[in-house]
Amino acid sequence: MTVTLRPGAMALSDWRSIYSGEAIVLDRGCKGDIERGAEAVQALLASGRAVYGVNTGFGKLAQTRIADDDLAELQKRLVLSHAAGIGPPMPTKIVRLMMALKMSSLGRGCSGVRLDVVERLETMLAKGLTPLIPCQGSVGASGDLAPLSQLAAALIGVGDVRIDGETLSAADGLAKIGLTPLELGPKEGLALLNGTQFSTAYALAGLFEAEKAFKSALVTGAMSVEAAMGSTAPFDARIHDCRGHQGQIDAAAAYRDLLLDSNINASHQNCEKVQDPYCLRCQPQVMGAALNVLRQAAATLETEANAVTDNPLIFPDGPDAISGGNFHAEPVAFAADMIAMAVAEIGSMSERRQAMLVDPNLSGLPAFLSPAPGLNSGFMIPQVTAAALVSENKQRAAPCSVDSIPTSANQEDHVSMAAHGARRLMDMNANLDAIIALEWLTAAQGMDFHVELTSSPKLESAKQRLRAEIPRLGDDRFFAPDIARATEMVGQGVLVDISDLPGVV
Repeated sequence: MTVTLRPGAMALSDWRSIYSGEAIVLDRGCKGDIERGAEAVQALLASGRAVYGVNTGFGKLAQTRIADDDLAELQKRLVLSHAAGIGPPMPTKIVRLMMALKMSSLGRGCSGVRLDVVERLETMLAKGLTPLIPCQGSVGASGDLAPLSQLAAALIGVGDVRIDGETLSAADGLAKIGLTPLELGPKEGLALLNGTQFSTAYALAGLFEAEKAFKSALVTGAMSVEAAMGSTAPFDARIHDCRGHQGQIDAAAAYRDLLLDSNINASHQNCEKVQDPYCLRCQPQVMGAALNVLRQAAATLETEANAVTDNPLIFPDGPDAISGGNFHAEPVAFAADMIAMAVAEIGSMSERRQAMLVDPNLSGLPAFLSPAPGLNSGFMIPQVTAAALVSENKQRAAPCSVDSIPTSANQEDHVSMAAHGARRLMDMNANLDAIIALEWLTAAQGMDFHVELTSSPKLESAKQRLRAEIPRLGDDRFFAPDIARATEMVGQGVLVDISDLPGVV
């Protein structure tokens, strides 16, 4: 599969495909816009006007005029001075996504770069050459300067790159795929390093991982209903139609579908229990609210992914170069905070179901789901692990967007903190995958106690996918490898095709 990159017109599903590793080819329909933008920069220079970042210094130094003979050197020094990030390298799949986002932004023709710049990014992606980019150092305005500078540095042959699992110098990597270091033209360094593509790439990755975890948690949550012999009445469509939230309506429909034709449920239709705990009964309300929040974040990020976010912007019709603030990543910061809250709550609800299942007073099942509790501890400590991960995620879910710190001698006096707000989502989602895996193991163990009854066809399939790799827990055994394998399976999306589950689009 190949994704055609159409600057300004990409769907969320296109970005998901790129994140998943699909090849990318630039839609050549943008060629005219790119060339007109580059010509406008040359016309502005010829007019003798002072244009920020083209023939002036940067930030607090914007009043310093740069001589025509130094314009190329200005862009090179800008890239070198701003490549000041630290920390572990970005994951390659997020670097690819960031590069594609930068291609889309430049391809709109409002950044003033030559077509050659965009095509070099396309070639690097096609050949599997990605810059080695430290993941820390951006405050989310004026753009993601440090990480994007590392991307720009690779284009001019500075820094390190990865290709075929090998780390090379950027110059050697470019040579390996038939490219020479780029000689930056006016504004091109600034256009490459200014923008929100680092934050947006991480936020999109966090969104896609959260969506997968959300769908998986619908399945494991329904399995917990079966393990506890919970009621399906709280999923009745009439309840949710009365409230009207679409996410809640969609989540309730998913639970009805997952639990359809369950013999376990049919076996206790006339039981004396009046109401289940909230962790079972309120799943549509909590998961539906999380889905609504993820959908709102998705809408914001889809718009941002198609945006032009460097500065100044070039408008060929004037020609004009207008300084603004599209580099300020506040929309991304808000979206990342929303995703973080949803991730935290999905995990919190899952852990409460696990705690309920291991408690015989609440679940009616053997203590800690062991066939012989006492000699065996069963699922006692897996629930503790889930609790630890949930609390870790709750602490990480504190909003980043409300923080700011002045930079660049107070020229950039309010920043978004979108970069680390989005970056934390990967670790939070990894925790969530483990929490959901622990519920999968716990709920399957609980269902196994209903030996003469079967669940719905879809939930039996979910249980059998687990049992194909991880047997039921009898006597205590070394359980860490089983938890690790179940977590890996959740991360691989093993549960998301159990049913037609609602997502962010």
